[in-house]
Order: sequence, then structure tokens, then C-alpha cells
Amino acid sequence: MNIEDFREYCMAKAGVTEETPFGPETLVFKVSGKIFALTDIDTFGSINLKCDPERAAELREAHDYVLPGFHMNKKHWNTVLVGTGASINQLRVLIDHSYELVLASLPKAAKAALEQ
Repeated sequence: MNIEDFREYCMAKAGVTEETPFGPETLVFKVSGKIFALTDIDTFGSINLKCDPERAAELREAHDYVLPGFHMNKKHWNTVLVGTGASINQLRVLIDHSYELVLASLPKAAKAALEQ
């Protein structure tokens, strides 16, 4: 997966916006104002993704390319190294999981607005 594939995959989801709130080098994807994915625009060496805490620990134990979230709450975020073993399908599954976690945490009104 390259950065354009990643960007297109994230932007295809309902209600997603892209921003650079941490500076021009960090691309951030949000749903209803809440972050679900971010990466370095220049290197695209890793992706930070939200993750269920139990699943996060399991993924870190099972895969050397999944690390505690860099500069994030390590209980709820993973850093997934790109190009080091994770298949495109695995990356998509992890992106979907992150998006769905954030979506589930939104207020009912925000969820309803996304469904329209």
C-alpha cells in the first residue's frame, strides 16, 4: 500500500475529512472531528490507528510490525509499520477497525448525520 492508496481508502469512508493539524508533514484522517488514522506524508513508514485495547495487545504479540502507538495513548493506539510484513488486506482490516471504533463512540446525532 502506498500513501495514495491509503488516502483513497480512508477518504472513501462516510464522513471522513483529512487535515494536517500537527503540521504539514502529518496527514490526519477524522470522522466527525475524531481522529482514526494518521501518518507521515513524506515517509509513509507507519500508520497510527485506534484499536480495542485487548486486540491491540494481541496484534503486538503476534506481529513485529505492530507497535504501541507512537506519540499516542499506547493502550488505545497502535503504530503499524508499512512495507514490513502487513499485507494490503491486513492494513485495510486495521483501518476499518479504527474507523468503526471511532464511529461507535460518536453521539447518536453524529451517527445519524453520517447515515444520510
